[in-house]
Amino acid sequence: MTLDDLKNIDINNIASWPLPIKIGGIAVVGIIVIGLGFWFIIRDELDDLAQRQDQEVKLKERYRSKAALAINLAAYQTQMEEMRQTFGSLLRQLPDTTEVPDLLIDITQAGLGQGLEFVLFKPEKERPKEFYAELPISIKVTGSYHELANFVSDVAALPRIVTFGDITISSDKKSAKLLMSAKAKTYRYLDELEIAELAKANKKKKKGRRKKRKKK
Repeated sequence: MTLDDLKNIDINNIASWPLPIKIGGIAVVGIIVIGLGFWFIIRDELDDLAQRQDQEVKLKERYRSKAALAINLAAYQTQMEEMRQTFGSLLRQLPDTTEVPDLLIDITQAGLGQGLEFVLFKPEKERPKEFYAELPISIKVTGSYHELANFVSDVAALPRIVTFGDITISSDKKSAKLLMSAKAKTYRYLDELEIAELAKANKKKKKGRRKKRKKK
């Protein structure tokens, strides 16, 4: 096929085209069709396939995590029950409002039973927390080293929770004994009404803080 043959090609009469040009034209049309098909059809399908593959990976991971939870479900339930029992026993060690005075008497009797002399026994204002209230007690007692140690041990053995902190021991010049100053803390659980009132008070405080910030 010569250059003149190419010049004499009739575009409107494809049947008269030489065979090599027909083959070339078919190839070009085929490439165009394939390109258009990829652009408008296959590309979207490939994107959808990639998304579904990612989704498959996530679903498999979710399945593995849930399968692991299902396998260990019995162990988790046992642990939760143990935690409930432990929490319940600890909660029972917190006195309610009516039991607090008796607990304070138990603390003083523990000291007097060891022969200690109370210089100060001052219950302070309660400090409410989420579901319990903390009752600090300032204590000053005089006695021997063993009497003080036994007093702390007896208070720790009470059925109710009592903790000691900020302990300082010095010599009492007047009596030649030891003077122990400490901050004892006991706790009581709040009833549902007190918890609701505490939640309302906390909300009011938060609102007040927000208003102050806005004014600034």
